[in-house]
Amino acid sequence: MSWMMDERTGQKELSTSFRNQMKNKELMRLVGAHHGLSGIIAKDVGFNSLYLSGGALSASKGLPDIGLMTHEELVHKSEEIIDATNLPLLVDIDTGYGEAFNVARLARDLVKVRVAAVQIEDQVFPKKCGHLDGKQLTAKEEVGEKIRLMKQAEPDLVIVARTDALAVTGREDAIDRAKYYMEAGADAIFPEAVRTDEEMKYFASRLDVPLLFNMTEFGKTPYKTAEEIAALGFSMVIYPVTSLRVAAKAVERVYRTIYEKGTQQSMLEDMQTRKELYQAIDYEKYDEL
Repeated sequence: MSWMMDERTGQKELSTSFRNQMKNKELMRLVGAHHGLSGIIAKDVGFNSLYLSGGALSASKGLPDIGLMTHEELVHKSEEIIDATNLPLLVDIDTGYGEAFNVARLARDLVKVRVAAVQIEDQVFPKKCGHLDGKQLTAKEEVGEKIRLMKQAEPDLVIVARTDALAVTGREDAIDRAKYYMEAGADAIFPEAVRTDEEMKYFASRLDVPLLFNMTEFGKTPYKTAEEIAALGFSMVIYPVTSLRVAAKAVERVYRTIYEKGTQQSMLEDMQTRKELYQAIDYEKYDEL
C-alpha cells in the first residue's frame, strides 16, 4: 500500500524495531537505498530495515564523498525513503555536519522525519571514504561529546559509532575509542575497513556490544557471506553502495546501447517493466482514488 494511504509508524516504534533486530540472534542485513524507489524494491524483496549511505547519496548528486552534502539534503532524502517504505532506516551522518550542538540539532531533525538510527564517524572533516588511504582521526573526546548530546536530545535514537582507527592508529586504539563511544551512549560499534577474520574475531571478543560489518565492494575488506559474518561475531551488515553501483552500470549500458545502436530494444529484458513499476508505486490504487 502506498505511503499516502498507509498508517505511518512512529519514530519510537521504528527505532524500537531497529534495536530489536540489531540484538536478535539472526544477522541484521541492511541494503543501501539511495531513493524512495530503491527502498520500495528492497522492502518488496523482504528486507526489514534499510541503510542510507553518505557515499551513495553524494554520488547520486554527482559529488564525491568528502562531506559536501548539507544537513537539509540528508534530512530530505531520509524522509523520502522512510515515507516510501515505512521501514527503520540507519542514516550515515558522516562526522555529524558540524560541532556537537550542530550534531544534536541534526539528530532532532532526523527524528522529526522518523529516522530510527544514525551512524557517526571519528574522522577529521573533510572526511574520506573509509576504504581509502590517508584518513585522519579527530579526538575521541570530540566524538564522545557529539554522541552524548545526541542521546540527550533524542534518547530513542539508536547511535552506531564508527571508528576508522584500525587503518590509522591500530587495533588497540580502535578498541579504546569504541569503549569510549560506548560509555558516551553509543548503542553499537562499526569498526571500519577490517581486513581479516582474525581482526573480526578480535573486535567481537573485546567489545560487548552489537557490531556492524561493512560489506562494501572494491574496498579493503574481503567478501563475506552473511553466514560467515554472523559466525565471526558481528550483529549487523550493511551493503552501502551496492544498488547504486549496479544501477549506475545498467544506466551506462543502456545509454551506450542507444547511442551506438539507435534503439534500446535489445535491453528490454534488463528493464523493470511498466507493470512492475506501477505495482511497486501502487499506481492503480492512486488511479482508483
